[in-house]
Amino acid sequence: MDVRHELAARRAPETLSSPFLQCQTTQHGGVETLAAGSLTPVGGAAKRGFDVCVSATLLLAGLPFLIFIWLLVRLSSRGPGLYFQQRGGFAGKSFRIVKFRTLSRCDQREVTQVVTDDIRVTSLGKFLRRTSLDELPQFYNVLVGDMSLIGPRPHALQHDQAFAEIDARYVERFAARPGITGLAQVQGSRGPTNTEEKIWQRTKLDVQYVRHWTLLVDARIVFRTALLLVRGDRNAF
Repeated sequence: MDVRHELAARRAPETLSSPFLQCQTTQHGGVETLAAGSLTPVGGAAKRGFDVCVSATLLLAGLPFLIFIWLLVRLSSRGPGLYFQQRGGFAGKSFRIVKFRTLSRCDQREVTQVVTDDIRVTSLGKFLRRTSLDELPQFYNVLVGDMSLIGPRPHALQHDQAFAEIDARYVERFAARPGITGLAQVQGSRGPTNTEEKIWQRTKLDVQYVRHWTLLVDARIVFRTALLLVRGDRNAF
């Protein structure tokens, strides 16, 4: 299954009640499928407006801090300060995600998931990942429309392909822009998805978000994300 083009997941018929989402059910080969939905104009405008305002404000206000972290990364280990990789995005279209580099080896084609005590993670990288500071450059992705503040976390293209073969619901994630944080992350489903059980759990929460999105849901996720950052996320490494 090519998730970049095949945006229909096999599942039982179900009505999506959110006024901010619109989806279509179709018949394909005698099997009823749910095509990838999308935000309605009202919901999309509200969510996008929030994304632009917050990301632009944080990038402008935090620019000196971003430059400081970039310099620390460059000085602490050999390699660039930023890391780019192709990820699966809205409607299955790929985009280049940007992060602060946390690995000693940063081949952009490398898709091996980072695990606990991974020897590739630099000393500074461990701190950046534990505090989620490595994700800060992604506010640029949000500003230009590749991502949203809240949504399913984007995965490497090769992982999208593999995960969609394990769980048919996976392609429903592409009905929303990927996010810096999401429902799965605030409910503890963060870190490597290196088992089928973890893939199913992550997909379940991501699809739940896509099907039942509201501005209130986003507000709750923002609040819970802030709490995790203050307390420290044990699943971050």
